Amino acid sequence: MQRPEAEVGIHGWGAYVPRYRLPMSEIVRVWGWPPQQAAALGMKEKAVAGPDEDSLTMGFEAARNAMARAGVEPARVGAVFFGTESKPYAVKPSATVIAEALGVTPVTMASDLEFACRAASEALRASLGMVASGLVEYSLVIGSDTAQANPGDVLEFTAASGAAAYVVGPKSGAAAVFEGSYTYVTDTPDFWRRAHQPYPLHGEGFTGEPAYFHHIENAVKGLLGELGLKPSDFDYAVFHQPNGKFPLKIAKRLGIPKEKVLPGLVTPVIGNTYNASALIGLTRVLDQAKPGDRILLAPFGSGAGSDAYSIVVTDAVEEKKGAAPTFDDYLNRRVEIDYALYARFRGILHVMR
Repeated sequence: MQRPEAEVGIHGWGAYVPRYRLPMSEIVRVWGWPPQQAAALGMKEKAVAGPDEDSLTMGFEAARNAMARAGVEPARVGAVFFGTESKPYAVKPSATVIAEALGVTPVTMASDLEFACRAASEALRASLGMVASGLVEYSLVIGSDTAQANPGDVLEFTAASGAAAYVVGPKSGAAAVFEGSYTYVTDTPDFWRRAHQPYPLHGEGFTGEPAYFHHIENAVKGLLGELGLKPSDFDYAVFHQPNGKFPLKIAKRLGIPKEKVLPGLVTPVIGNTYNASALIGLTRVLDQAKPGDRILLAPFGSGAGSDAYSIVVTDAVEEKKGAAPTFDDYLNRRVEIDYALYARFRGILHVMR
């Protein structure tokens, strides 16, 4: 029996990473952390949104890149989904702003979704069903975050800013096609932020187990079982990246060599971009993948849940690569800042007037 996902593919992909970078040494210097703390997390530096950037503006840039690669008329996009946990409005959708700016409105669905770092992946799974059913021809999925972290908390080493976007549609002409998808969700309180709280809290002992590793492992094993695939059948593996160590550890547990993970492992150089984390990693893989390559994608969101996808690259990938900036283009336009500028940009300093 053919799976519905087999009728759906990725027509365009796009990333956006702010130019500002905060070295881990600055966090160590200001808060007195042991120098080895950043190394233990596999971190070098992280991307920081500028004072005129937020999750909406970054999401738009990523979406514009995805649309450029897709080469699809905006009017053919029947849904726009925006996954974030740091949207600029408490009550007002960001998806409508991006849809309007891209010329997608007014005949389209548009929604902001929430599931910690998994909201954009949740949008991707929903889009697979909508496209496969014929409800929409194309769907635009955006993941974007300016991740929050309480100053001095261990999360500050990784909480970063960035965005990724995908145009999914019928498999004909797609740069990559889906073979299948699988979701594993439980109620696991590993990370949360209550209303009116500026920063999230985390159950540190729950972060790895039973949250990250348990959910990704079960999602991936469920996908492999349904598709009859083995870890060795994949050329690349992209996991959610809360730090630089967890993706390599889950890969080892699943029997996937680190050489297949490293091309999409972006967190050590830009930080954990939450909803864009795994999706940015996938953009970097698509920037370099060749026709016939098979990619394992496994995002994760606290609270907790994981999705797993099997994606096969097609011949059309080559003609789409040069239509928009690559992840590495954004990575290389680096401007280093100190903790004081970081605090100003992220609103950590409160000025009395």
